[in-house]
Amino acid sequence: MPNRHSEQALRESRAFGVRHIPLLRPLGWLARGWRDLCAAPLASLAHGLAMALFGALLLAIAHERFWLLAGAFTGFLIVSPILATGLYAISRELERGGRPGWHTVREAWRPRDGRLIVFGVLLAFAGTGWVLCSAALVTGFAADPIHHPRDFLIKVVLNDDSHLFSTWLALGALLAAPMFASTVIAIPALIDQPPGKLGVLGAVFTSWKVVLEHPAPLALWAALILALTLAGMATLLLGLVIVAPWLGHASWHAYRDLVSRRPD
Repeated sequence: MPNRHSEQALRESRAFGVRHIPLLRPLGWLARGWRDLCAAPLASLAHGLAMALFGALLLAIAHERFWLLAGAFTGFLIVSPILATGLYAISRELERGGRPGWHTVREAWRPRDGRLIVFGVLLAFAGTGWVLCSAALVTGFAADPIHHPRDFLIKVVLNDDSHLFSTWLALGALLAAPMFASTVIAIPALIDQPPGKLGVLGAVFTSWKVVLEHPAPLALWAALILALTLAGMATLLLGLVIVAPWLGHASWHAYRDLVSRRPD
């Protein structure tokens, strides 16, 4: 039997309609996200720089422990939606015809009702869990110690006698798919809707509803996010300075395009 909290979350989710979108609509989200990035470049690029510096910190800490680094970077993808909170607020302000700046970001990060804090803690636990699982899998089943990217490539990815890489990918996908479904529009929705109208669980249910009604466009969106993020990482993390805010702004437009406004 559903408890009181899940029943409330279901009611909140049912209050939102899901708009029909064509398969290639995610390309439009990228176009609008780029427009927002150009309209508020300083605050947007500051987010990207912060994420790139965080990635550099991970590299500095785990550069001799690639078994840990591989999980850390994929775990970073799990918590990145909450890190883009200020970017969603900037896009919302631009949508309203305002002039977003540092005050917009500051207000977005100022905790008032605790919903974003709760969501951030949950994502942090999920990211940490994946890092630990990834590290345990690679260190426990690799034929030899993994210290560098070359070790990972030769001893895990290209090892024909082991199913470790396929198992690692499958385990990552098993976690990534529900996390993507739970967060794809949840955090922008929490920013856009007041506490009395939408809670954390209601936002997650709404996000799942969106994915279940549009599996193909959202699969394309997930692939675009992954491809652009990997491209940003492949450029010695410098590309993340642009890619991270671009995707953050685009994610706001994904939310606004997919979810109809709650009627007053």
